[in-house]
Amino acid sequence: MFAIIGGSSLFTSNIFENWEERKIETPFGRVLLKIADRAIFLQRHGEDLLPPHRINHKANIWALKEMKVEKIFAINSTGSLKKSLKPGSFLVPDDFFCPWMIPTFFDRELKFSIPRFDPRVIEIIYDVAKETGMKVKKGGIYVQTLGPRFETLSEIKFFKKVGDVIGMTLASEATLSIECGIPYGSLCSIDNYCHGLGEKVLTIEEVKKAQRESLAQIERFIENLLRRGGE
Repeated sequence: MFAIIGGSSLFTSNIFENWEERKIETPFGRVLLKIADRAIFLQRHGEDLLPPHRINHKANIWALKEMKVEKIFAINSTGSLKKSLKPGSFLVPDDFFCPWMIPTFFDRELKFSIPRFDPRVIEIIYDVAKETGMKVKKGGIYVQTLGPRFETLSEIKFFKKVGDVIGMTLASEATLSIECGIPYGSLCSIDNYCHGLGEKVLTIEEVKKAQRESLAQIERFIENLLRRGGE
C-alpha cells in the first residue's frame, strides 16, 4: 500500500473523484482518505481545506500509519529561490531546512529521529517525472516557513543562501513520516519565483494561475505512478 499526499495544486483535480472514501479516526482527529486498489490519496489540507499553519499533520500521518502505508509520495507547491529553477518546472528535494516549529509524535518520551528523504522513493519520483516528460531536477533543499503569509524580501534574501525552493508543509509532514518509519519523498511543483526574485511583483493570483497550468502535468505524473504501482 502506498500513499499520495497532495495539497493546493490538486484542489481542482478530479483524478480521485471515483475513489472510495474512508474516514479514519486517530488520536489527533478524523482524516478522510480516498482509496483505490493499493493506493491511497490524502488531501493534506483536510475536508475543510485548512490553511498551511493549521494542517493536522499528526492526524494525517497517523492515519496512513494505521492503513499500513509502505511509502509516501508527496506533491508540494513551492516558490523558487533560484533564478535557474523556473516556474513551471519541478524539483525532487533530497533535504529540507526548518529549524523551528516542527510537529513530533515524541512529545512525552525521550526519543530522536534522523531526518532524511528515502533514496528509493526519490528515485521513483524522479524516474516517473522524467517518463512523464516533466522538466525536473533531482536534488535540492526545501525550506519550510510557518505561513500562511508569504516571506518578506529580507527573509527571501536570507533563505536564498540556504535552499532552492520554499513552502509551508513538507518538513512537518516528512518529519512525522520518518518518525513512523514510512519512507517519504516529494515532487515539488515550482509555481512562482519568490517575493522579489521575479521581474513582476508577486501576487496570489499569479501563484494560482501557475498551479492551474501545472495541474495537467501533475495528473499525468500521478497516473504514471499509479500505473507502476508505486514502484
